[in-house]
Amino acid sequence: MIRKRALLLRLFCECVHLTGFLGLALPAKEVDVVVAPCRGFQSAEATLGEYVNQVLPVVIFAISEAELSSSDENELREIKEKFSLPIFFFKVPESGVELITPKKTDNEKSSLYCQLMDLEYLSTNHCSCGAPGPDADAQSMLVEQFEKLRLLSTFSRQVLQKHLVEAATSLNEVHCRCLNIFINQAFDMQRDLQITPKRLEYTRKKENELYESLMNIANRKQEEMKDMIIETLSNMKEELLEDAANMEFKDIIIPENGEPVSSKDIKCCIKQIQELIISRLNQAVANKLISSVDYLRESFVGTLERCLKSLEESWEVSVHPARSLEKSKDVSVHITSNYLKQILNAAYHVEVTFHSGSTVTRMLWEQIKQIIQRITWVSPPAITSDWKRKVAQDAIESLSASKLAKSICSQFRTRLNSSHEAFAASLRQLEDGHSGRLEKTEDLWLKVRKDHAPRLARLSLESRSLQDVLLHGKPKLGRELGRGQYGVVYLCDSWGGHFPCALKSVVPPDEKHWNDLALEFHYMRSLQTHERLVHLHGSVIDYGYGGGSSIAVLLIMERLHRDLYTGLKAGLELETRLQIALDVVEGIRYLHSQGLVHRDIKLKNVLLDKKNRAKITDLGFCKPEAMMSGSIVGTPIHMAPELFTGKYDNSVDVYAFGILFWYICSGHVKLPEAFERCASKDHLWNNVRRGVRPERLPVFDEECWQLMEACWDGDSSQRPLLGIVQPMLQGIMDRLCKSSSEHPNKGLDDST
Repeated sequence: MIRKRALLLRLFCECVHLTGFLGLALPAKEVDVVVAPCRGFQSAEATLGEYVNQVLPVVIFAISEAELSSSDENELREIKEKFSLPIFFFKVPESGVELITPKKTDNEKSSLYCQLMDLEYLSTNHCSCGAPGPDADAQSMLVEQFEKLRLLSTFSRQVLQKHLVEAATSLNEVHCRCLNIFINQAFDMQRDLQITPKRLEYTRKKENELYESLMNIANRKQEEMKDMIIETLSNMKEELLEDAANMEFKDIIIPENGEPVSSKDIKCCIKQIQELIISRLNQAVANKLISSVDYLRESFVGTLERCLKSLEESWEVSVHPARSLEKSKDVSVHITSNYLKQILNAAYHVEVTFHSGSTVTRMLWEQIKQIIQRITWVSPPAITSDWKRKVAQDAIESLSASKLAKSICSQFRTRLNSSHEAFAASLRQLEDGHSGRLEKTEDLWLKVRKDHAPRLARLSLESRSLQDVLLHGKPKLGRELGRGQYGVVYLCDSWGGHFPCALKSVVPPDEKHWNDLALEFHYMRSLQTHERLVHLHGSVIDYGYGGGSSIAVLLIMERLHRDLYTGLKAGLELETRLQIALDVVEGIRYLHSQGLVHRDIKLKNVLLDKKNRAKITDLGFCKPEAMMSGSIVGTPIHMAPELFTGKYDNSVDVYAFGILFWYICSGHVKLPEAFERCASKDHLWNNVRRGVRPERLPVFDEECWQLMEACWDGDSSQRPLLGIVQPMLQGIMDRLCKSSSEHPNKGLDDST
């Protein structure tokens, strides 16, 4: 960097010897000291380029003059642009100058310092001597006094720590991203497991409804068709007779003197008159048949076809993933959908118009032709208008509307039965295919929940804890604040710029608890800061907890004033209690909006600040619905009955809130009498399953009691959504608080 390379190297070696730099974190053999050649021979950025991607560089820039030259400034700009590395700037003392430099005042800044400020290597959080302030993060450092060369050790540690933090951060990002992928896959698999059987059941049900509707139509349409054909013939008769009388025959020469024609010509004339009648009648009847069942397409086809298509495509992808894209373009792949179309085709061919030659058209044509062809003629007549009219009239009168209608409906029923049976068989095949696929999906879902996601969550916890301890150090435990089932909570004055804090120390006894703790940490860290949830500042893994005998996870959290249990014991006003209930609902709603279920809403998991606003804490049992394995978790008196079945959803939090609201409205922490009489936990659970709930107290307002009962309903589907509970609570609060202010001596029971 400078001409005095020998001096710099000597000073650097002395510094290394003095500070023990070679033993920072790397073996001595892995530390190389590289001195850049003269600027004219090779630039500093070229030298850095050779090493920066192979080592963790600690860069020293020695300066021999009082100010940076223009070439120095250009060089530093290029280094900053290309590498963005922190640099240790060292002002080399001139030969013959005292090594002990007079101290500057705090406000006195050298020209060199100002130049580095302009180049953005130093910032305002550096002191006037060029050393970083307490909040600086591995920034560049300027040393202008020889005796402060020892700061090179501090600088080197900061640089190496910065690299470690970056590595830990990158590793944690990978862990979190992979974990989120697994969680999202768990959601997709759970949805598939829940929705596919319902889709199959829906498809079977709707096809049966369609089939029965079509059979009913076919049965009752016979009389309607008969009447329709009679009506159509009656309306068209005069027009048909007139058209027949005036029609010009094709390929037949009619004598002008009225002489008879040959039998062959007579048959051709009769055939053309028949074709005229058949054509007109066929068009009228077919169009009316088609329009009479148009509503079936709107009532059944749209949703049913989409559901079938989804089922067939998901099965095709699972059976032949590589060929699914190509085969999806071929309609013949979707066998069940084709049979559904055949059902509709059998029922009047609603998708084929008369002009395209549908089966309806051909069927009518053949039936009418058979009836008309039975007309006989005694002797060859003269071809006149009256004769043509008479032929047309006889043909019309000889048609049997009832036979024609009966024949049409019989053929419809036959085709409909055949298509329905083919559809049912193909649907069973589709269902069998999905059954095998869903068994594999369930096995994979179990592995994601039990194995893959927990392992990644633990890695995420470890990488994030490494990052936190590198940045902020190990927190200091203060006095004990409380104990829970799985950990001890201590006071922590400050950590990572947060104060005061609460520190939850957990020693996981086995892999399951490690996994639960790691997932709790992941969910808490992935949530955005919300004013109704206790904020998690960070975590540190203490590998020497309890004198080195065990490993503990230290979760550093926001510290609040007290929990709701303590608050109710101390006594809280009505308005305060109702506001706490609103705060809790808001917090649970936010968790649910993020796909999480808390599963342990209770008095001690609701913390209050100094203004008695509530925040939810302890996400130890909190999980996304897709990650829940059906474990029986929670606090007995707050546990919904379906928790014991292993199949439940986020409505268990609504149930728990109902019990919590009972305490809030009662204003005390005494157990409900119905629960206090229970001799054991099992006795309590059995009573809850049988429908036992907390008793109504005289102090309860009617609307509050109704809300409690609705929330703890034994049928989870009947519990209100929290989006409905929140405005109800707000209304109760507005009404009761207004009543209390107008009548201070009234309680909850008197305020209705």
